[in-house]
Amino acid sequence: MMTNDHEYISYRIARARELMADDELLSRNERWRSGVNRLYYASFQLIGALLFKEKITTKTHEGLKTKFFQLFIKTGKIDKKYGKLYSQLIDWRQESDYSEIVEFHKEDVVPLFEKTQEFNELLINQLESHLGDKY
Repeated sequence: MMTNDHEYISYRIARARELMADDELLSRNERWRSGVNRLYYASFQLIGALLFKEKITTKTHEGLKTKFFQLFIKTGKIDKKYGKLYSQLIDWRQESDYSEIVEFHKEDVVPLFEKTQEFNELLINQLESHLGDKY
């Protein structure tokens, strides 16, 4: 059980980093579908922490997306290009999990990994600046 906000946010950052590392392993083995899933969940962990920092809880993935867009994308706190990226991650995660036939290719997933890495570092920086510590 987490005893304080710092522990909770630290956990979510560590989990996101683990998921990004998982994606690297999957990519090396050309497991693009599973890699897309890990990319989404890495960002999901960090956005959840960002909303937690604002004392906002959500019960669904869609609720998390809605609150993130309301509080961070529409207000300009986070560039709208990252809102588009997160929407793409959601769409591709849905396809990877629920579509019967879907294929992802290296030329699509590798650039997505790089953009997601940049996005996640931005989110981590926002979380760290709030608490004044490095995780």
